[in-house]
Amino acid sequence: MMRTILAGILILMAAGVGWLTFDWYRGQNSGQAFGAPFALVDQKGQEITEQAFRGQPSAVFFGFTNCPEVCPTTLFELDGWLAQLGDEGKDIRAYFVTVDPERDTAEVMDKYVGNVSQRITGITGDPEKVRVMAKSFGIYLKKVPTEGGDYTMDHTASVLLLDSKGDFFGTIAYEENPSAALAKLKRLANEG
Repeated sequence: MMRTILAGILILMAAGVGWLTFDWYRGQNSGQAFGAPFALVDQKGQEITEQAFRGQPSAVFFGFTNCPEVCPTTLFELDGWLAQLGDEGKDIRAYFVTVDPERDTAEVMDKYVGNVSQRITGITGDPEKVRVMAKSFGIYLKKVPTEGGDYTMDHTASVLLLDSKGDFFGTIAYEENPSAALAKLKRLANEG
């Protein structure tokens, strides 16, 4: 009797795992790109939508211009890795999406990003639209009050890699080994 019950439980567990795997695979191959549609502005004040993440591979980083270390380091490294790839990475588009649009206007983003890279495009816009867009990409963000009535932003510190269809391709973690990051970007560049 106990063996029959255990066998039944194992069969149900196997069926459950099979269904979850099938459901995940179906979601990954549904033809819908990663993240939700959005309408924001780039650093030049021009409208930018999710279509910017289609037609070529993309590297997308969420951060803010008042970030003391993580954001400038990540943008500097990303620009350097793209330069190292040379022609092999010429089709990769790179984006810096602010998680602090109240302070990071298009003008602020243009100056900040322009001082780091000519390859990276800044994205900002209406704070609620930015929050919704970030959430759809699985990005954590939280305003954290600091002394004197100011604030900083906690946020996910990984670079998202998207293939030419806008589907999730992988991540580059903050402080990831540079050779591993470069290898991931090479795979992304050659995904098509």
